Amino acid sequence: MRIPAHSVCTAIRDDIVSGVYERGGRLTEELLARRYGVSRVPVREALRTLEAEGFVVTRRHAGACVAEPSEQEAGDLLEMRMLLEPLGAARAAQRRTEAHLKVLRGLVRLGQERARRGNSEDLRSLGGWFHETLAQASGSASLTSMLTQLRHKIAWMYSVEAPLDPAESWVEHGAIVDAVARGDSDRARSATALHAERSATAHRLRFPGTGDRAERVRTSQHPVNTAGLRN
Repeated sequence: MRIPAHSVCTAIRDDIVSGVYERGGRLTEELLARRYGVSRVPVREALRTLEAEGFVVTRRHAGACVAEPSEQEAGDLLEMRMLLEPLGAARAAQRRTEAHLKVLRGLVRLGQERARRGNSEDLRSLGGWFHETLAQASGSASLTSMLTQLRHKIAWMYSVEAPLDPAESWVEHGAIVDAVARGDSDRARSATALHAERSATAHRLRFPGTGDRAERVRTSQHPVNTAGLRN
């Protein structure tokens, strides 16, 4: 039974982001295949994809290794997100469907409810779901893919402090949805730009400098789910 490379790629990427694999550490096909219970073929394909995304680099005499992005590269990612997310929101105001609006409004209601309860883990998950849906509402597969990759990389490179007033953050989410629902591209762009700028200040580099290697989680929480897969 051959497992799709996408499943393996997602698992390896998630384990890189969560710190299972150290920055600069080797990623051998044999060990990865054994870890995820697959052949080396989907592992090889996954490593190619992850190299294209910037999570993996190929080094002479070492093979595939986890990338070690610089602080400048990390800063560029935040700047790129601050430029692309407002563009996505402006496109969403023009192209969103009623289904997108239903999900976005539901997430805002849940976010506001959880903010009152102070559940930060729920809020983090809901925030990711909100921005993923907003990107999908742009109607641009390429823009959605770029924003998804940015979110993965930013989660890898940065820790995010909980906002002092999570309710205010969800008020900003609500303002974005209102603008998207009205078809107001300019307002959707500006509301998202403001939200992105404010949220960027809560990001802290996980690996500042070249010598600081903080302790990371070493147990994978993202096993490949092979149930239901067929040849």
